Amino acid sequence: MTSYFNPEIETMDRGDLDALIDARIKYTVRYAYDKSLFYQKWFKKNNINVSDIRTHEDLRELPIITGNTVRERQPPETEEFEFKCGDWKDIYTIHETSGTSGRPKSFFLTWDDWQRYAEKYARSFTSQGFGSGDRIVVCASYGMNVGANTMTLAAQKMGMTIIPEGKCTFPVRIMKNYEPTGIVASIFKLLRLARRMKAEGQEPQESSIKRLIAGGESFSPESRDYVEEIWGVDIYNTYGSTEGTMCGECSKKVGLHVPEDMVHLDVYDPRLQDFVDDGECGRIVLTTLLPEGEKTGTLLLNYDTDDTSVVVSREKCACGRTHMRIMNPEREAETFWVSGSPFNRVDVEAGVFQRENMDYLTGEYEAFLYGDEDQGEVTMRVSMECESMDNCEKALVKENFLKSFFQYKKGLEEAYHDGSFDILFNLEGPGDLEFYKIKGRPKRIVDRR
Repeated sequence: MTSYFNPEIETMDRGDLDALIDARIKYTVRYAYDKSLFYQKWFKKNNINVSDIRTHEDLRELPIITGNTVRERQPPETEEFEFKCGDWKDIYTIHETSGTSGRPKSFFLTWDDWQRYAEKYARSFTSQGFGSGDRIVVCASYGMNVGANTMTLAAQKMGMTIIPEGKCTFPVRIMKNYEPTGIVASIFKLLRLARRMKAEGQEPQESSIKRLIAGGESFSPESRDYVEEIWGVDIYNTYGSTEGTMCGECSKKVGLHVPEDMVHLDVYDPRLQDFVDDGECGRIVLTTLLPEGEKTGTLLLNYDTDDTSVVVSREKCACGRTHMRIMNPEREAETFWVSGSPFNRVDVEAGVFQRENMDYLTGEYEAFLYGDEDQGEVTMRVSMECESMDNCEKALVKENFLKSFFQYKKGLEEAYHDGSFDILFNLEGPGDLEFYKIKGRPKRIVDRR
């Protein structure tokens, strides 16, 4: 039986949902003009009449805002935080983005923001089968990012228990002592935890875990399939950010539902300088949507997230939810171009996680790009960690990787065969990859061209 956290909204007829979105667009745009120093200047600079912005189509006529726009409108570049909406007395918490693509951006949340953020996660958790009595280990930072704290507030609304570890390096005894029913972590954290459990005599498939949630970074279907095999449960995808996206995959696994009543999502192609149709790939552009009468600390209109995705469908999902669905987003910063053809980190990951390869590999990998196309050849060196160097079939791993990597990349395959693009394979023993020597989240692909 399907359950919903907010059934009236989540199953709302498309016509009624579109009408609700339009009403919130009008309120949000007026709020931006009244409360934000940046938007007051922005509307005037672009000769935009606030009262003319009434619908989804009107939003598309507004200029695109980027992360750099936000950074350039906060100290030390400006005297004030120009994106901050309203008085300090309304600000409940202050946050910063992780800064993975540059200097951190500052965001300000009111208590209303926290309630909306928490509801987004509560809807997602509920759609994945979680509910009252579940115990979830959260392997996400409780620092300046909002994710872990928001999940914790969502759990309070649902009657769930949170085990706030923050990292997935917690003692294995946690799994026995508290019998969690779920874990929120990245694919690789879940893999490493499973290895640590096995080393201490605990089989992940025999644990109390009923379902897992992958978050924090995009992943390939192949890596998810393998981790599901290791744990023996379903893994559901989430996509969240300090900016307020919080999209979640339901139990049907046919795309991530966008909470359209609270965040408006469009897909934009910066090369065409235009929005694209459903089914076409582009950058996620989001707009905060406010219910009338509620407050926000930071408001974004037509904000380019630097993440790419595709709108899968706006039709009613098999789970009963009517909100649109998108494909698993990928980071634009993790897309690389060789010989005029793009590939993403996820494409490399898919090649590593081919099922036959996993009889020999741990799944840990890193890749480096070298060379100069103008002077001849670009080389990608892919290093993969073996369970045992005495038993690692390099020829098989290479063959499986290349077949997967080139499956939908004929331009790269042609460059490979004509010698302008080479791929070298390097197999390493446990703990010998370069990223183990560097603190922080591993950078899976490093462009050294």
